[in-house]
Amino acid sequence: NNRDTGRKVEDPDLLEQIRLTIINNLLKYHPECSEQLAMGETFGIKAPEKKVDVDIATHIHVKEDGPKRSLLCIETADRPGLVVEMIKVMADINIDVESAEIDTEGLVAKDKFHVSYQGQALNRTLSQELVNCLRYFLRRPETDIDSY
Repeated sequence: NNRDTGRKVEDPDLLEQIRLTIINNLLKYHPECSEQLAMGETFGIKAPEKKVDVDIATHIHVKEDGPKRSLLCIETADRPGLVVEMIKVMADINIDVESAEIDTEGLVAKDKFHVSYQGQALNRTLSQELVNCLRYFLRRPETDIDSY
């Protein structure tokens, strides 16, 4: 138990879980901070230097992963704040993100999320809704924060 030893947490899965918990709680209790979170500055995520070529195809799949959760796989053009924004999209339709594997190859984000709805795997209807919401969100062109 880390609490007893006061040792540093170095397990990458655990760190990712902690990070997700922080993001989820910030979005839930402080929605006003989503702007900063989306910039990635809070977590020291560096934005890709090059402008992303929008020709990168977006692939979204929901796969079965037991009775209690589903596996959401997303492949899309990487951009700053992408993960936080996707978690926000899911939170908006009450889908819980239990864990995430975030992977970037070049300018392509290849992310996997273990998701559930009220403690259960997503049914076909909900999976479709999730895919549609994410597709709509990922198709949006990048907007400048000053453009409101």
